[in-house]
Amino acid sequence: MLMANIIPTFLLLLTLSGLFVGTYALGVGINYGQIANNLPPASHVSVLLKSLNISRVKLYDADPKVLSSFANSNVEFIIGLGNEYLQRMQDPQEAQMWIQQNVQPYLSQTRITCITVGNEILGGQDIQLAPYLYPAMQSMYNALVNLGLHQQVYVTTAHSLQILATSFPPSQGAFREDLIQYIQPILTFHAQTNSPFLINVYPYFAYKNDPNNVPLEYVLFEPNPGAIDPNTNLKYDNMLYAQIDAVYSAIKALNHVNIQVQISETGWPSKGDENEFGATVQNAGIYHKNLIQRMQQRQGTPANPTQPIDIYVFALFNENMKPGPTSERNYGLYYPNGTPVYNLGVQGYLPRMHFSASMKNGLSIFNLLFLLIGYLIFV
Repeated sequence: MLMANIIPTFLLLLTLSGLFVGTYALGVGINYGQIANNLPPASHVSVLLKSLNISRVKLYDADPKVLSSFANSNVEFIIGLGNEYLQRMQDPQEAQMWIQQNVQPYLSQTRITCITVGNEILGGQDIQLAPYLYPAMQSMYNALVNLGLHQQVYVTTAHSLQILATSFPPSQGAFREDLIQYIQPILTFHAQTNSPFLINVYPYFAYKNDPNNVPLEYVLFEPNPGAIDPNTNLKYDNMLYAQIDAVYSAIKALNHVNIQVQISETGWPSKGDENEFGATVQNAGIYHKNLIQRMQQRQGTPANPTQPIDIYVFALFNENMKPGPTSERNYGLYYPNGTPVYNLGVQGYLPRMHFSASMKNGLSIFNLLFLLIGYLIFV
């Protein structure tokens, strides 16, 4: 009878300690943004991502603390070269120095597979940066070639949907005329280096801007009548897939057919201002749960059914120092303390600070458990 009481207690303790957490692979990558002053240490984040079976992470910089904390892990990293570096990267020596300082020292232990040169440069507010984007990408790639790393690390950049002039119907997707002069050489670069075209896609914005005409079910992957492309007769039951195919159509219109489109950001905020329609915990949970289920099915889009969709969710944590409307600070799957913002059907474990402190003193959680079991046996 005593042992029967001890075993459930032991299992409960394991569960509470995070050492007996049932998890399922999310099947997606995650954006790990750090514009906040209350985030857990990178060493704790590595434990959380391992518990979630997330093996692909996208950074917006090349934070050495993060890259070191994930040493000897299975995680693949996309690291970022900030927009502020673009002009300097025209200099081949600057590009090579950046890679020697931010990539080479970590490659033996941390899996860095991609460098994103800038983020949402084209169609953004700072139009002066546009002419520097492609030369910076080329310079970074040449530096990787010089260092013998171009087969290991590829170069790309991430765009917003603002680069599109037309997104529906998907078969008529087209880039903005004023941006083609910058996009065309980038597409040629992707074709030559076999690197993907990254796009940040947020159906949430379409609903927020026009909630009366954009069906909520259509943007949340919920059952709905869908939309038919009149040129192809293909049916789209969600906006994300339509937007992806619109990007493929825009690329094809510039005579490129073998470039893969990947989603470098997509997400849904759990909180917003009064005019940010749809930014709720419920909608955010539905969007991400349905998205993850679709990704685990390895679906393609209606126009590209054999090409599995590759997605990085935005974002891991709420970031309390991001500027802009309230929604900008509430895209996280988790609060900084490791509590899920909503239930995705998966569980993760973020170590508590006092756990690591006890381990440094030579007392592990297993020691504590066995001491407690011993106490229970003799009381």
